[in-house]
Amino acid sequence: MTDSILSERRGAVAWLTLNRPQIHNAFDDALIAALTEALARADADPAVRAVVLTGSGSCFSAGADLNWMRGMAGASEQENREDSLRLARLMRNLQFLSKPTIARVNGAAYGGGVGLVACCDIAIGVDTAKFALSEVKLGLVPAVISPYVIAAIGLREARRLFVSGEVFDAAEAHRIGLLHAVSTGSELDEAIERQLHFLAKAGPLAQREAKQLALRIGGADPAEAERIDTENAALIARLRVSPEGQHGLGAFLDKRAPAWVAQP
Repeated sequence: MTDSILSERRGAVAWLTLNRPQIHNAFDDALIAALTEALARADADPAVRAVVLTGSGSCFSAGADLNWMRGMAGASEQENREDSLRLARLMRNLQFLSKPTIARVNGAAYGGGVGLVACCDIAIGVDTAKFALSEVKLGLVPAVISPYVIAAIGLREARRLFVSGEVFDAAEAHRIGLLHAVSTGSELDEAIERQLHFLAKAGPLAQREAKQLALRIGGADPAEAERIDTENAALIARLRVSPEGQHGLGAFLDKRAPAWVAQP
């Protein structure tokens, strides 16, 4: 496992920390692989009762790493599809993990970072955190994370945020259901420990079955999720290599406004 993910056992809890604070814990292929592996280890360990996911420094996760995005902008549609499928598998594994999961949202979460929050069973964030699903500003869509975000916040709110790409704060994230609770920075760990206290009181088998019950009754099925992930990976790959996607990514990487933004 690489240093992009820090894995620590605190009693029966596996703490997984995104550890690229210098670039706001942004994703690249190495971080995706490391987090996928860390989740699999925690899921397979009978001594682990719960998983807490958080970020190093002042951010939870800023989404895609710029250098990774630059590489994907020049990659083929097939390479982009394979890349998206790896991220999709990470999100799917987190969603269907057999252990309870808590997102400790210590700061901003954008794009795929919002997806990680949505995939966790419980999400508690600091009151200063900012969120965005800003892919449309790049000529793209939040394809891979869309099933989990829609399940978390509902179709109506997802439609608004998917098409606007606007930044929203922790209070709004709480209102729409992305966060279950909001805390001050000094009280965040106390809120997490309180939630872990409640989780520790449940029977592990019943807890696992209760989670699967909620997912099943809610319409979430692993096989269907994999099929949707394949379709969504193909969609984002097609958009990344499209003229609009190429222009939007290029403008973003060059720090200039894309052509569709009205100039003053």
